[in-house]
Amino acid sequence: MAEIRVDPTLGPVLARTGDERAVLTSFLDLHRAVVLRKLRGLSDADATRRLVPSATTLAGLVKHLTLVERNWFPCLLGPGPGDVYLTSEEDAVASFALTGEDTVEVLAAAYERACARSREVAGRFDLDHVVGHPQLGEVSLRWILTHMIEETARHAGHADILRELTDGATGAV
Repeated sequence: MAEIRVDPTLGPVLARTGDERAVLTSFLDLHRAVVLRKLRGLSDADATRRLVPSATTLAGLVKHLTLVERNWFPCLLGPGPGDVYLTSEEDAVASFALTGEDTVEVLAAAYERACARSREVAGRFDLDHVVGHPQLGEVSLRWILTHMIEETARHAGHADILRELTDGATGAV
Protein backbone atom coordinates (compact mmCIF):
# COMPACT_ATOMS: atom_id res chain seq x y z
CA MET A 1 0.00 0.00 0.00
CA ALA A 2 1.41 3.40 -0.98
CA GLU A 3 2.13 5.91 1.77
CA ILE A 4 -0.26 8.84 1.73
CA ARG A 5 1.61 12.14 2.07
CA VAL A 6 -0.33 15.20 3.11
CA ASP A 7 0.92 18.65 2.17
CA PRO A 8 1.94 20.41 5.41
CA THR A 9 0.06 23.53 4.32
CA LEU A 10 -3.15 21.54 4.84
CA GLY A 11 -2.52 21.28 8.60
CA PRO A 12 -5.18 23.83 9.55
CA VAL A 13 -7.73 22.01 7.39
CA LEU A 14 -6.90 18.71 9.04
CA ALA A 15 -7.12 20.31 12.50
CA ARG A 16 -10.48 21.98 11.78
CA THR A 17 -12.25 19.86 14.40
CA GLY A 18 -9.22 19.42 16.65
CA ASP A 19 -8.66 20.81 20.08
CA GLU A 20 -7.34 24.32 20.65
CA ARG A 21 -3.69 23.26 20.76
CA ALA A 22 -3.99 21.36 17.47
CA VAL A 23 -5.55 24.38 15.78
CA LEU A 24 -2.97 26.85 17.13
CA THR A 25 0.05 24.69 16.34
CA SER A 26 -1.21 23.76 12.87
CA PHE A 27 -1.63 27.42 11.91
CA LEU A 28 1.82 28.26 13.28
CA ASP A 29 3.36 25.33 11.40
CA LEU A 30 1.56 26.42 8.22
CA HIS A 31 3.19 29.85 8.33
CA ARG A 32 6.58 28.36 9.26
CA ALA A 33 6.34 26.11 6.19
CA VAL A 34 5.37 29.04 3.95
CA VAL A 35 8.43 31.00 5.07
CA LEU A 36 10.70 28.06 4.26
CA ARG A 37 9.02 27.51 0.88
CA LYS A 38 9.67 31.15 -0.02
CA LEU A 39 13.38 30.78 0.80
CA ARG A 40 14.03 27.38 -0.75
CA GLY A 41 15.03 27.19 -4.37
CA LEU A 42 16.70 30.59 -4.35
CA SER A 43 20.38 31.21 -4.80
CA ASP A 44 22.22 32.81 -1.92
CA ALA A 45 22.50 35.99 -4.00
CA ASP A 46 18.74 36.11 -4.62
CA ALA A 47 17.91 35.39 -0.97
CA THR A 48 20.11 38.25 0.20
CA ARG A 49 19.14 40.76 -2.48
CA ARG A 50 17.51 43.96 -1.23
CA LEU A 51 14.34 44.57 -3.22
CA VAL A 52 12.68 47.16 -0.99
CA PRO A 53 13.99 50.42 0.51
CA SER A 54 14.56 48.81 3.92
CA ALA A 55 17.27 46.22 4.53
CA THR A 56 14.64 43.44 4.53
CA THR A 57 15.63 40.35 2.52
CA LEU A 58 14.27 36.82 2.38
CA ALA A 59 17.39 35.53 4.09
CA GLY A 60 17.14 38.24 6.74
CA LEU A 61 13.50 37.39 7.44
CA VAL A 62 14.38 33.75 8.07
CA LYS A 63 17.31 34.72 10.30
CA HIS A 64 15.02 37.06 12.27
CA LEU A 65 12.31 34.41 12.66
CA THR A 66 14.93 31.95 13.92
CA LEU A 67 15.80 34.37 16.70
CA VAL A 68 12.11 35.00 17.41
CA GLU A 69 11.48 31.24 17.79
CA ARG A 70 14.40 30.92 20.22
CA ASN A 71 13.36 34.00 22.14
CA TRP A 72 9.70 33.11 22.72
CA PHE A 73 9.97 29.39 23.34
CA PRO A 74 13.27 28.16 24.80
CA CYS A 75 14.47 31.48 26.27
CA LEU A 76 11.13 32.40 27.81
CA LEU A 77 9.45 29.06 28.56
CA GLY A 78 12.37 26.75 29.19
CA PRO A 79 15.69 28.59 29.34
CA GLY A 80 18.88 26.61 29.46
CA PRO A 81 22.37 27.78 30.33
CA GLY A 82 23.20 30.89 28.34
CA ASP A 83 19.63 31.45 27.09
CA VAL A 84 18.82 35.14 27.49
CA TYR A 85 15.51 36.69 26.43
CA LEU A 86 16.27 39.63 24.13
CA THR A 87 14.13 42.72 24.57
CA SER A 88 15.79 45.65 22.85
CA GLU A 89 14.92 47.20 19.52
CA GLU A 90 18.62 46.89 18.61
CA ASP A 91 18.38 43.10 19.07
CA ALA A 92 15.35 42.96 16.78
CA VAL A 93 17.03 45.03 14.06
CA ALA A 94 20.30 43.12 14.39
CA SER A 95 18.48 39.81 13.95
CA PHE A 96 17.97 40.68 10.26
CA ALA A 97 21.69 41.30 9.67
CA LEU A 98 23.45 38.73 7.51
CA THR A 99 27.01 37.45 7.43
CA GLY A 100 28.88 35.62 4.70
CA GLU A 101 28.06 32.35 6.47
CA ASP A 102 24.30 32.88 6.13
CA THR A 103 23.53 30.73 3.11
CA VAL A 104 20.06 29.55 2.14
CA GLU A 105 20.91 26.05 3.38
CA VAL A 106 22.37 27.24 6.69
CA LEU A 107 19.49 29.61 7.40
CA ALA A 108 16.80 27.06 6.49
CA ALA A 109 18.42 24.39 8.67
CA ALA A 110 18.79 26.79 11.62
CA TYR A 111 15.14 27.83 11.31
CA GLU A 112 13.97 24.22 11.13
CA ARG A 113 16.02 23.37 14.24
CA ALA A 114 14.64 26.41 16.09
CA CYS A 115 11.07 25.47 15.17
CA ALA A 116 11.62 21.86 16.26
CA ARG A 117 13.02 23.06 19.58
CA SER A 118 10.08 25.45 19.98
CA ARG A 119 7.65 22.57 19.42
CA GLU A 120 9.49 20.44 21.96
CA VAL A 121 9.56 23.17 24.62
CA ALA A 122 5.93 24.19 24.05
CA GLY A 123 4.87 20.55 24.19
CA ARG A 124 5.98 20.36 27.83
CA PHE A 125 3.39 22.89 28.99
CA ASP A 126 -0.38 23.32 29.06
CA LEU A 127 -1.83 26.24 27.10
CA ASP A 128 -2.69 27.89 30.44
CA HIS A 129 0.95 27.78 31.61
CA VAL A 130 2.05 31.32 32.52
CA VAL A 131 5.58 32.70 32.60
CA GLY A 132 6.98 36.07 33.49
CA HIS A 133 7.81 38.38 30.61
CA PRO A 134 10.25 41.28 31.06
CA GLN A 135 8.01 43.78 29.25
CA LEU A 136 4.48 42.38 29.48
CA GLY A 137 4.38 41.04 33.02
CA GLU A 138 2.99 37.56 32.43
CA VAL A 139 2.05 35.64 29.30
CA SER A 140 0.46 32.25 28.78
CA LEU A 141 1.59 29.64 26.30
CA ARG A 142 -1.74 30.24 24.52
CA TRP A 143 -0.80 33.92 24.12
CA ILE A 144 2.72 33.03 22.94
CA LEU A 145 1.36 30.67 20.28
CA THR A 146 -1.14 33.27 19.11
CA HIS A 147 1.56 35.95 19.01
CA MET A 148 3.87 33.63 17.06
CA ILE A 149 1.12 32.92 14.52
CA GLU A 150 0.77 36.68 14.01
CA GLU A 151 4.53 37.32 13.85
CA THR A 152 5.27 34.43 11.50
CA ALA A 153 2.26 35.13 9.24
CA ARG A 154 3.24 38.80 8.93
CA HIS A 155 6.76 37.85 7.87
CA ALA A 156 5.44 35.09 5.58
CA GLY A 157 3.54 37.85 3.78
CA HIS A 158 6.73 39.87 3.48
CA ALA A 159 8.51 36.77 2.18
CA ASP A 160 5.73 36.21 -0.36
CA ILE A 161 6.18 39.70 -1.77
CA LEU A 162 9.98 39.43 -1.82
CA ARG A 163 9.83 36.08 -3.58
CA GLU A 164 7.43 37.45 -6.19
CA LEU A 165 9.78 40.38 -6.79
CA THR A 166 12.71 37.95 -7.10
CA ASP A 167 11.41 35.41 -9.60
CA GLY A 168 7.67 35.88 -9.97
CA ALA A 169 6.75 32.89 -7.78
CA THR A 170 3.49 33.41 -5.87
CA GLY A 171 1.23 31.41 -3.57
CA ALA A 172 1.70 29.57 -0.29
CA VAL A 173 2.95 26.39 -1.92
